[in-house]
Amino acid sequence: MRHTSPVVSSQLTILSRLPGEISIVSALSGFVWSVADTLRGPYSESEYGSVILPFTVLRRLECVMEPHRGAMSEIVASYEGEQQRRTHLKLKTRTTDNPGLSFWTTSSYTLKKALQDPDNLAENLIDYVGGFSTNLDVFKFFDFENIIRTLDNRERLSQVTQHFEGIDLSPDAVSNADMGDLFENLIYRFAESANEGAGQFYTPRDVVRLLVDLLYADDADALRGRGTVRSIYDPTVGTGGMLSVADEHLRSFSPDASTALYGQEINKRTYAICKADLLITGQDPTNVRQGDTLTVDRFEDRQFDYVLSNPPFGTDWKAVESQVKAEHARGGQGRFAPGLPAVGDAAMLFLLHVASKMRDVDETGRGGKAGIVLNGSPLFNGGAGSGPSEIRGYMLENDLVEAIVALPNDMFYNTGIATYLWILSNAKPADRKDTVQLIDATKLGTKLRKSIGSKRNEIPEAHREAVVRAFAGTLSEDDVEVPVKTFNKRDFAYWTVTVERPLQLRFQCTTEVISAVAEQNTLAKVDGLTEALEAFGDEVYLNREKFEKELGRHLGDHGVRLTPAQRKKLWQTIGVHDETADYCAIQSGKYKDELEPNPDLRDTEKVPFGWGDHPKTHEACEETVQAYFDADVKPYIADAWIDWDKTKTGYEIPFTRHFYEYEPPRPLEEIDADLERVVGEILGLLREVEG
Repeated sequence: MRHTSPVVSSQLTILSRLPGEISIVSALSGFVWSVADTLRGPYSESEYGSVILPFTVLRRLECVMEPHRGAMSEIVASYEGEQQRRTHLKLKTRTTDNPGLSFWTTSSYTLKKALQDPDNLAENLIDYVGGFSTNLDVFKFFDFENIIRTLDNRERLSQVTQHFEGIDLSPDAVSNADMGDLFENLIYRFAESANEGAGQFYTPRDVVRLLVDLLYADDADALRGRGTVRSIYDPTVGTGGMLSVADEHLRSFSPDASTALYGQEINKRTYAICKADLLITGQDPTNVRQGDTLTVDRFEDRQFDYVLSNPPFGTDWKAVESQVKAEHARGGQGRFAPGLPAVGDAAMLFLLHVASKMRDVDETGRGGKAGIVLNGSPLFNGGAGSGPSEIRGYMLENDLVEAIVALPNDMFYNTGIATYLWILSNAKPADRKDTVQLIDATKLGTKLRKSIGSKRNEIPEAHREAVVRAFAGTLSEDDVEVPVKTFNKRDFAYWTVTVERPLQLRFQCTTEVISAVAEQNTLAKVDGLTEALEAFGDEVYLNREKFEKELGRHLGDHGVRLTPAQRKKLWQTIGVHDETADYCAIQSGKYKDELEPNPDLRDTEKVPFGWGDHPKTHEACEETVQAYFDADVKPYIADAWIDWDKTKTGYEIPFTRHFYEYEPPRPLEEIDADLERVVGEILGLLREVEG
């Protein structure tokens, strides 16, 4: 077994003593990234990552292949077909801990051997990379051949190659999970140096582990059984870090478990890293596919046991608006049939996609589970009848939301905003049917010794386990306090009710009113109108019908003719609200002679399902709303009524309101004492100045 280079070993020894889960990976990442000192000058800071990432991938592949190069050469020489080579190589390299290699190189080069011929180093490396099996096509996504030639032209190829040849990235030195962390750490540094919103590429491991633990919590016993087979999918897979953690954790339950990992990724660099990582771990590389998940579902014909996702926060979907709307318009089983969020935030589109990818419930009652990281807006954005509300309604009414966990602030690298884990299931246990758990973990973070971007907090293992036990209902007195509240799914449903009040207008042609008429675009062009109004007098009218009749006769006598639209605009301009005036009636149409509502006095009320102990059903709408109106509106506004045609059903999850803790203000005496102290300090300073 090779050993980590002395420099890396020294960094790891120092940082392994520090708190925080990623300190060791950070140390290794720092050493890998230190090649930037060599690149500085010929390369701009934003270009470092384009060199460092493919060399890191190449070195990892080389270290994985190193113990098997003899067997690999023998099999390549013995068999021509790729399928034959793959079959025999997997059999030859398989161990109890490793499913065997499914990739190879026909080249005899390594980084060390390529360096032994410095005059032809570029050609040697190109030969090395070009010899990989066709299933390992990741280097074309890095444009690696061009990177090698550019390094050579800028006289940096030898130094960079030597740097990476000295790093031990073998599985014995760096586990698959740590390697995934390393890749994401490097991408974070790359994106940060290029000002590309680094955090969107990196999900903190404490968050991933909590999400995975919650997903597996109800399945722990089943996962421990022999012959466990599970599929895990991430539609925003990045470098595959979430898949690696999920796979590693499942195997901790059952070492013999068989997993199939799947992912889709829009970014070519991270896609290439993820594909290489799957190959190294013995997974099928065709299970990671490149493309925008919102426009093309590369796994349209598949569903999965577990779905994990951390979609980018606050990303709009304007660039794919036409495709998304077209899928929504198709309805039926389309991912976005339930509704569309605002174009400015795609979070709820990913929520719908994740829900659609859970495997259907089978005859044993086992279905799919999903976990997704979202910001706060999907909980409450959009009013009744809006796209976001309809999406929440779809999720709740179909009993897909099992729990929502509020995380501490400052958990992510690119944002300090409130974030939530949504746990979804289409096969809840019987005791959780039609219920939703809200878990408040906002106070369970601990401060990092050193911030990483916007990340200042992490969830330590003990707190993470407490959250999982709170979710499972097994929280003990020895655990840290984890506030949990359980609700019926329709506790988040409500009706928006439009309450109308009658239109009551007073009319008087004062000087100010006539001036206002003259300034109206539709009325100013009417010849003689202002003069006719001035001649009408300033008598007060409290009945619209009488006013219109007398004013119409007066205008006719003065030769002023108005269109229906102009007449309406005229009385709207002159009339002002007066509760002593007569009610106005609708003058035409379907509701002729009924009371006309005053739009300025229109109000909306939210009536929760189950108000006043009424049934929490859609059918109870009229009964519940009328009871609410009679109790809470009618006693205070006697002439109000409900416009039933405008009643809408809405859904929101007011998480923070359910966990609000009232903090009383400080005693007045204490505030007065502070004020007196401050005033005394100010007076003392003034005396010093005057003296």
